Amino acid sequence: MPDALLEPMRPGGPPQAPAARRLDAWRRAVSETGWLGSDQRWWTAIALVLAGLMLMPVGAIVVLAFSSTNNEWPHLLRTVLPTSIWSTLLLVTGTAATSLVVGTATAWLVTMYRFPGRTLLDRLLVLPLAIPTYIVAYCYVEIFDYGGPVQSAVRSIGGYASPRDYWFFEIRSLGGAIAVLSAVLYPYVYLTARASFVQQSMCVLEVARTLGQTSLGAFRLVALPLARPALAAGGALVMMETLNDLGAVQYLGVETLSVSIYVTWLQRSNLPGATQIALVGLVAVVLVLIIERFARGDSRFHHTTGRYRAIAFQDIVGWRGYLAAALCAIPVVIGFAVPFLVLARHAMAHFGEAFTDEFVPAAVNSVLVACAVAVVAVVLALILAYAGRVASRGPVVAATRLAGLGYALPGTVVAIGVLIPFATFDNWVDAQMRAQFGVGTGLVLSGTVAALVFALTTRFLTAALGNIEAGLQKVSPNLDAAARTLGETPLSALRRVHLPLLLPAIGAAGLLVFVDTMKELPATLLLRPFNFETLATYVYGLTALEQFERASLGALAIVLAGLVPVLLLHRTVAGSRPGSGQ
Repeated sequence: MPDALLEPMRPGGPPQAPAARRLDAWRRAVSETGWLGSDQRWWTAIALVLAGLMLMPVGAIVVLAFSSTNNEWPHLLRTVLPTSIWSTLLLVTGTAATSLVVGTATAWLVTMYRFPGRTLLDRLLVLPLAIPTYIVAYCYVEIFDYGGPVQSAVRSIGGYASPRDYWFFEIRSLGGAIAVLSAVLYPYVYLTARASFVQQSMCVLEVARTLGQTSLGAFRLVALPLARPALAAGGALVMMETLNDLGAVQYLGVETLSVSIYVTWLQRSNLPGATQIALVGLVAVVLVLIIERFARGDSRFHHTTGRYRAIAFQDIVGWRGYLAAALCAIPVVIGFAVPFLVLARHAMAHFGEAFTDEFVPAAVNSVLVACAVAVVAVVLALILAYAGRVASRGPVVAATRLAGLGYALPGTVVAIGVLIPFATFDNWVDAQMRAQFGVGTGLVLSGTVAALVFALTTRFLTAALGNIEAGLQKVSPNLDAAARTLGETPLSALRRVHLPLLLPAIGAAGLLVFVDTMKELPATLLLRPFNFETLATYVYGLTALEQFERASLGALAIVLAGLVPVLLLHRTVAGSRPGSGQ
């Protein structure tokens, strides 16, 4: 007699397998012990509190912008905002469009075709993400400015005596800013497009070919519409990073909203006016998110089978293969190779000048701040992600999404949003201490490393949250049920069951936050304590003084710190097709 017939029968149903019986027993044990009842309320409350803390900068900006007694709106609308909004719109649109073209074209080539150097170029195409935009801007100004090697060669070859004798494009311009930002940010589109193309069905593309479409026609009519959600997400990331940029656009002479916030706050000592410009920046972020959602539409694509066929590469031979390789190599050369070589040359030639007494403290501060932000962000992300697992209710899901909103905010906006409540708290504590004990406390939180860590955690929490949520999704719910039946609480189950399984995801999350913190300039520049330098602010300060040679070593250190995480990110995307290592 078959063993299955010996298993107990459910009333009116087929025999129940041992695994199914054990799972039912776990579920009954959970429902009988009420393991989730009070714990769900606690985890829900924790998630809501953390989301409230992460949203505090946004609330502070909105409140101060509308409650300030100094009504700056007429002056801002007449003088500052028209230029800033128009420049920001042109910069964001131009950078996003260029990045979409470059990122999509290169992703399609390396995903679907085989040509000389394809495997190497696939990895190299993500490397520009390791270089901050402001460092690339410094390098290209060094190359293309009047005193740089290119214009010097033009004058020497043409026999020109002054710049009035010949035409040469101005790198310190809106066009120069679009070119620089696109060269660094296109990998956001490349990665999302690459992930989408890798996971598309080969059958759909082959059907298009059998219906008479060429490779280009199949790409335009089939692959591109299927990749629209991914392209919209990549384009939105490019637009948000462009909105956040301060160092590059300021150095290139483009007056964006981020630059206006910085100048209004620090150079004009007008915090209410800066807050009101920051509110306009918030509106710009909301518009970007709306555009992304509209571009994505209601598109939902999925496979109807669990079997994936390996990608059948089309060979490009002869001169066409070398042309494809050149098209993929150009973005790498412009976005990474040239800036890296410029930095390396200056760092080696001026090592003695660059390795100064200021460099070492700046490097140490960068590492310490980045480690602190990575630890705090990973802990908060772990709590939020696990709260969503324990109490998978609407409020917890909404709280988790809102807590990650900081990544969409420009660093200048986050800095103002953090400073306002911290300064308010410091003033209240100081007033209370003076009234009660006659002792002033001064600044307790604002102007400290704690404020900087909080701001950067708010900014980069999403990077950690995404990795840890993805790691938790791979842990079977059966393990939770087994832990409950063995008497574990949600907290002890997290410590003894989930944490050991999540170590790879936690490591990846911490690494990404660490690198993002090392590169961050706007929030660090605005919130750092007095006489406290990181590598980002150290490089920014030296280049502002036109001492690029001394800044090159610090810039090179930031770039090298970002290489490993970027390559790990590429490996994750390139290997995302089930059953394929492509």
